[in-house]
Amino acid sequence: MFDQDFTTTFLVDQPPEVAFDAINNVRGWWGEDIDGSNDNVGDEFTYRVRDIHYSKIKVIELVPNEKVVWLVLDNHLNYVEDQSEWVGTKISFTIAAKGDQTEVRFAHLGLVPALECFDVCSNAWGSLMHGSLRSLIATGIGQPYPKEESDGE
Repeated sequence: MFDQDFTTTFLVDQPPEVAFDAINNVRGWWGEDIDGSNDNVGDEFTYRVRDIHYSKIKVIELVPNEKVVWLVLDNHLNYVEDQSEWVGTKISFTIAAKGDQTEVRFAHLGLVPALECFDVCSNAWGSLMHGSLRSLIATGIGQPYPKEESDGE
């Protein structure tokens, strides 16, 4: 199916509230260069990785220990022609207890194979979900993209 949104799912041994808290610790798993807040519905934050990627995101749904949904308001990827590819897409995390484990289901709704960034973006999301976020949930330590130091390099 060429119009299928990117999704991925993983299991952790921690309870849903630990997963929910980790997801909302965006600096702990996605990137250290985050400005703004994502604590409440209506909050907005920006995410940046050097001059490669910039996103302005709005929190549109927060259901404690169950769901987090963000709406992409603005986006810039330096490796695609159409800078509107992410605009209007939704980034969703669904959390559910599965026996003595917790399932985290990630979806980037609107990130579909027809988009120029699909391969790079879906690979990055997969790595972030199965690596950095999973690690943050399990151990308290993620591997976010570092904030660029402004030392003239």
